[in-house]
Amino acid sequence: MDDGTIVNLLVDEEQHQVLKQLTSTLPDVILNDRQICDFELLVTGVFSPLTGFMTRMDYESVLDRMHLSNGNIWPMPVCLDIHDTLGQALEVGQSVVLRDPEGFLLGIMTLEDIWPVDREKEAMAVYGTRDPAHPGVAYLFSQCGSYYIGGPVQAMNLPIHPDFPQIRLTPAEVRERFRKLGWHRIVGFQTRQPIHRPQFEMTIQAMQKARANLLLLPAAGIPGPDDFDHYTRMRCYQKVGGHYPPNSHLLNLLPLAMRMAGPRDALLHMIIGKNFGCTHFVIGHNHASPGNDRNGDPFYPADQAELLASEAAGELGIEPVFFEEMVYLPFDDEFRLASEVEKSRETISFTGKDIRDRIRQGKKIPDWATFPEVIEELNRSYPSPACQGLTIFLPACQALANPLLQGAVCPISGNGNPTGNTSGRGYCPPQSLF
Repeated sequence: MDDGTIVNLLVDEEQHQVLKQLTSTLPDVILNDRQICDFELLVTGVFSPLTGFMTRMDYESVLDRMHLSNGNIWPMPVCLDIHDTLGQALEVGQSVVLRDPEGFLLGIMTLEDIWPVDREKEAMAVYGTRDPAHPGVAYLFSQCGSYYIGGPVQAMNLPIHPDFPQIRLTPAEVRERFRKLGWHRIVGFQTRQPIHRPQFEMTIQAMQKARANLLLLPAAGIPGPDDFDHYTRMRCYQKVGGHYPPNSHLLNLLPLAMRMAGPRDALLHMIIGKNFGCTHFVIGHNHASPGNDRNGDPFYPADQAELLASEAAGELGIEPVFFEEMVYLPFDDEFRLASEVEKSRETISFTGKDIRDRIRQGKKIPDWATFPEVIEELNRSYPSPACQGLTIFLPACQALANPLLQGAVCPISGNGNPTGNTSGRGYCPPQSLF
């Protein structure tokens, strides 16, 4: 593994002015949301030791050996994909301007490589499947461009984030915070779900096992399919923070585009944790797994991430803390690891997905499954279907004159019952508009 130096790709003010004068003469590459996440993680050093988007040599080496061409361990390709027309127009040696979809200037990239994307090979090497039910595979085949470009990046600006600026620290800033707090042993926990009671208990036990403080790194980039939006999740994390012992944990957002690559993602998360200054990192049950394939079988065996993390721990220089599934014991009113519970004992398995599904269906969440503050936040952002509605804005005369709308749109009373329509003819049952 590298020497632990944190990369910083932001240029200084003098370089910024020089590069800015060049931007009008260079072709633009507009980054999508996923690419902007990768750009930010490269620039701030979260993806250290990478100093730009991968060249073909590094890309091929990562697919085949999970190492960069210089020998450093790295499990996931971090490439910049572009569409056919642009890929055929660009040449190695050129520089391009990187912008967000609004045209905001992000930086300049020097092209060292351009090559066609081999979707089949990448899907099997990284995700172990070509099944489009896998979100990583689906992106690769339906949204990824036809060419990759690779080369170093000179960043002129970071992406703009108007939300939660106080918990969007770079690895260098987080490390400095640890130094000021006097923390020397830190266990990292990366999640894309709200922290419910099983995850809370897992992090408490991880702190005890590692004899360490806790760094929470919730993903605030591109979430997995059907995940709660990151604004809601961040409010949930802040509410749960009050349940941890005082001065025991730090919350910091991670603008990570989730790949859901299971074992490979586990290694990537450990590298990210190390870059933030962690000495330990939690690898949980079915870590970074997208669930089941179209046949109902798991994409990855439950212990595959643990096995790969164990093999790579020494090379990575960070110690994994493994956890199996946490189950609830109703008669004891506590959570335990499934392997520590006698088979004769009654247990309940209640996952984050179960809670997510029940929230969206308007069903009650058991008190033992999560915290009341979390339920309140989730219900506020995702109200029960019975509390949802549709607003149609139309000129009053048009709505009154249209018999179809009169029958389809009904005012709702305070108790949720239709009370009549705007034509004054009394209530008539809603009809389909289509």
